[in-house]
Parts: sequence; structure tokens; C-alpha cells
Amino acid sequence: MRQRTKTYLLQGGLFLITLITTTMSGAEWMYGRLFIPFENMPTLGWKEFVDGFQFSIPFLAILTVHEFGHYFTARANNVRVSLPYYIPLWLGIGQSIGTLGAFIRIKDYINSRRKYFDIGIAGPLAGFVLALVVLWYGFSHLPPPEFIFTIHPEYQKWGLDYGQYAYQNLPPGGAVGLGDNLLFTFFKTYVADPARIPHRYEMIHYPYLLAGYLALFFTSLNLIPIGQLDGGHILYALIGRDLYRWVAPSLFIVFAFYAGLGVFKPSDFALANDDAFFSELVSFGLYITFLYLAFSRISESRMTSLLITLSVVVMQLIFSWIQPQWEGYSGFLVFVFVLGRFLGVYHPETELQEPLDTKRKVLGWLALLVFILCFSPKPFLIS
Repeated sequence: MRQRTKTYLLQGGLFLITLITTTMSGAEWMYGRLFIPFENMPTLGWKEFVDGFQFSIPFLAILTVHEFGHYFTARANNVRVSLPYYIPLWLGIGQSIGTLGAFIRIKDYINSRRKYFDIGIAGPLAGFVLALVVLWYGFSHLPPPEFIFTIHPEYQKWGLDYGQYAYQNLPPGGAVGLGDNLLFTFFKTYVADPARIPHRYEMIHYPYLLAGYLALFFTSLNLIPIGQLDGGHILYALIGRDLYRWVAPSLFIVFAFYAGLGVFKPSDFALANDDAFFSELVSFGLYITFLYLAFSRISESRMTSLLITLSVVVMQLIFSWIQPQWEGYSGFLVFVFVLGRFLGVYHPETELQEPLDTKRKVLGWLALLVFILCFSPKPFLIS
């Protein structure tokens, strides 16, 4: 009983700390300023902190609904599971969302393909429904376009045409934009008042849009049908163990190929002088090592992993030579590494390989459709 009480206190404490850190991060995104003094920039105070709840409450609500979707479904399947553990993260230098997410700890061995499916699908679908509500509210309650001048008074000299001028001379990383996905495009096109839609580099100042967009982003990552991600549980249950052992690594290779496409191009070496060529060659070697580590668990044979790595790199160079303008999204490389090296590409095998009924099959393919709707090829645009 005492140990259980300590666990509950830990979980409750982590939630409260995460509420504070996401509120602080939300306020920093909303106002484009920090709580800690930085380069004579005005700092945020109590009023701005309270405003940050407009981000933290909807964002944590979506995250909580997602985790409790897993929790209640696991309990319904007689699988012992913990309450969510929230992971707070506030760096004090901006550019964070106040959390690394949350997780629940499954305490039993799951021996059933159907149970994996039920537990895996419940979280993302539950969170997705609430994310739609948040986005609908955010896009249907946009403030007048002049609202941006309260955040960036320096834009007033350009008026509402600020987008043509404000981003021309910014330093690298000076602005962060939200990329499009099919759902975000739908809301911008059919729900929002076109006159009130902010520039893509200013949407980070709109807390409900940011919270909803991040929910779609993390939903898409969770639904990638690889390994022990929710999407991996779903696809494993849909197609079975034997087929999944071929499909999952194939999808992982495609994902890694896209993430690194354009990071290195043949022109980078051809146009470099001697010093730059050597530096580029060292960076290229580190990139190959990085990919090899990501692919190291895709096969029990190190030689096979190395051949897959080299094949991916060669194909990336060929594509970049044929079409230099084709580029992936290098931000996904971190997730490629985490997925390949730590989470794993394959799914744990189950004793029971019972096929899914029609209702579950429909829900499974619907969840993969949700992945397509939420996925953005370039989720964050850095100026």
C-alpha cells in the first residue's frame, strides 16, 4: 500500500510539473519571449503564464485522453497497466513544448494479437477525436488579423502584407512555421475565415492551433506502422506475424531513406574546395555511421545491416543527383535512430495469432487512414 501511494504521488507530481512546464512553454510560443532574461529581451510574467494555459490545457487534455485510451482498454482486456507517467521538459531557452509526452507501463505479458490491437488503437483514436475538436475551435475562433501586431509591433510598418517583408533578413532559425498535412489544410480551407488565417510562420503564436497541430504530429508518429509504436501494434494485428516481419523493415527503410534524402548531394562534394571537401567527407562518414547504428537491429547479421545502410545512402545520392531539389525532412532522422536503435523495428511475437473480426479490421484501416491525414512530410519549417 505504501509503495502504491508513493507511485501515485510520483505520477501526480509529474503531471503537475508537466502542467507548469507546458504552460510556460505555451506562453513563450504565444508571445515570442522567454521567462528567463535573454539579450535584453523583455521577460514574461504572471499574466503571460496564465495565458499559457490556453496551450497547456488543450494539449495535455489530448495527451491524457490518448494515454487513458490505452489504460482503460488494457484494463478491459485484463492486462495490468500503470497510470500515465508524464515527462516534463522545459529548457528555459524556448523552442520546447514543455514535455516529452507520457507513457503507461504494461505489467503483464500480452500473448494475444487481438489484445495488442485493442490497446494500441484506443489511444491514438481517442486523442485524435479531441484534437479535431481543439482544431475546430481554434480555426473557428481566430482573432482579427491585426492580433499579430500585439506580438510583433514591428510588423505594423508593413501592415497585413508583413509576410512579404518580415522573413527576408532573419538569421537561420529565426522563425518556425507549421507545415501542412491533409487535416490542417482542410481546416484552413473550409473552417477558418480566410481573412484571419495567420502566416504560417506566425501560427505558433495561436495556442489552440499549435496544440492541435502538435497533437496531429504526435498522432502521426505514434501511428507509423513499425515496431512497438501504436501503428506497429495495429498493422501487426491486421496482417499477422509472418507478413509483418517483411513489411515493417521495408517501411523503416523507406522512412529512413526519405528522412535523409538531400542531406548530402553529389554537388556538395563537386563544388567544395580542398578544406571544405575534407570536412564534407568527414561529415558524410559520420552520417553513414549514424545510419548504420539505426539499421543495426534490422538484421542479426552485421553485414546485412551494413549493406542496407550503404544501399540507402547510394540511392539517396542517386536521387539527389537526378533531382537536386528533392529533399526529405532531416528532422525525422532523430526518430529514425530512436526507432531503429531503441524501440525496435519488429514486433514482439504473440502466442495467439487469432485473426481480427470485421469490425476491428475496419477500425485498423481507419487508424492507418488517420495516419495519412495527420502526417506532414515537412512538419516544421525553419527559416
